[in-house]
Amino acid sequence: MALKHPFARTVSGGGLLLIIFVYAFFNPVSGIGWGNSKSAPSDFMNFVKLVENRNVDALSGVYISNVLALPVVQQPIGNDGFVSHNNGQVTQFALASQYGNIGLLAHNYLSGKSFSHIEVGQEVRLVYGDGTIKYFLVKEVLQYQAMEPNSPWSSFRHIEDNTILNAEQMFNRVYAGEHHVTFQTCIQAEGISTWGRLFVVAEPKNEFSAADLFGDLFRASN
Repeated sequence: MALKHPFARTVSGGGLLLIIFVYAFFNPVSGIGWGNSKSAPSDFMNFVKLVENRNVDALSGVYISNVLALPVVQQPIGNDGFVSHNNGQVTQFALASQYGNIGLLAHNYLSGKSFSHIEVGQEVRLVYGDGTIKYFLVKEVLQYQAMEPNSPWSSFRHIEDNTILNAEQMFNRVYAGEHHVTFQTCIQAEGISTWGRLFVVAEPKNEFSAADLFGDLFRASN
């Protein structure tokens, strides 16, 4: 879906980009793709081989053991509101990349369903087109109610502590700052498909299990 906004390409706070939080998840369209958490390969290295595309700079897949194994697609140039309608895909949010971070978007009636199963402490593996793997750990799972679900200027209320953030603050809270990955989807409640927003934030993993690494390498060689 083509979404335009006069401030969508600025880094100033004014008009805010939060149109993405509201409209990018409307208008359900059915679609089936490979790679959803039920049918994707459970073996990580098989998943790596499936999503490799030889593009060293392109994020091509995201994997969380026993939760999801999904290919990543890119937004068309100039369409910051695009979110894939194919079940079994997530979309990289181009605007987050301008802040040095990685945003992964999915509709809550498609691949975004799996985001609600992500928990603090789980390991996130990002797979790039050349087979490079980057490791992250989930640090936060955030749930907010959109005070005006149909408005691009909505404020957001944290479900646990009732903190209110305006649109600019909400964007900065989940997409600005030190390098991290943010998963985003909508929360359906009270009969409203876009009642709220779920954000899962993962930070770079400084250390990872040698056993896991050598296990991956061993499987890759077989």
